Amino acid sequence: MPLLEIKDLQASYGDGVEVLHGVSLSVEKGEFVTLIGANGAGKTTTLRSIMGLTSRRSGTIAFRERDITNLATAEITRLGISLVPEGRGIFPGLTVYENLRVGATRWLRYGMSPGRELERVYHLFPALAERRNQFGWSLSGGQQQMLAIARALVARPDLLLLDEPSLGLAPNLVDHVFDTLGRINDQGLSILLVEQNASMALEASDRGYVIQRGRVVMHSSSEALIEDDDVKLAYLGG
Repeated sequence: MPLLEIKDLQASYGDGVEVLHGVSLSVEKGEFVTLIGANGAGKTTTLRSIMGLTSRRSGTIAFRERDITNLATAEITRLGISLVPEGRGIFPGLTVYENLRVGATRWLRYGMSPGRELERVYHLFPALAERRNQFGWSLSGGQQQMLAIARALVARPDLLLLDEPSLGLAPNLVDHVFDTLGRINDQGLSILLVEQNASMALEASDRGYVIQRGRVVMHSSSEALIEDDDVKLAYLGG
């Protein structure tokens, strides 16, 4: 069975307008999957639905064969799914270290030390180690994105969801983010990525889904999608 499996998901926001119209997708253990599509296609809504942050009208979401469709966000996180939201979502009034401690809440509540996870993310992002006592607001945009990813990793997830991690970053920082995602995937972490930079996303991932107007219209290996003429025209600059 897949690590994550979504079947025929229909979801809406508080205004009642349906955004997803029967989305189905899966992520295998250790797999890197990307979801591409135009703005407003339903990519972010898909990630938010997995985390229990939208109104899900029908369909199912299963994680490790357990139905999580109607679980609260905190419980979904405890089961092993972490989200890096669009816009980073760090706490600007907390230090780097304090932001990371928030990510470790699921372990701290049981009296467990997050020391191993902290050392791991400091190794992945040396700039955070150097700035562990700086407040979030004082970090550059790239450093804030590193912190958002690191905070999600400290929770020890089995599945990492990322929403537009390259947004607003300089090209060299985008390369660094994707290199880091590749390294943590190589270590066995499953990834579901939403990304406007479709070319980089497909080059980094194993498989991809194309979503249009709340429906999955295509899915295949990333290599096949890169070579597909329709995908090239719509998402890869021709």
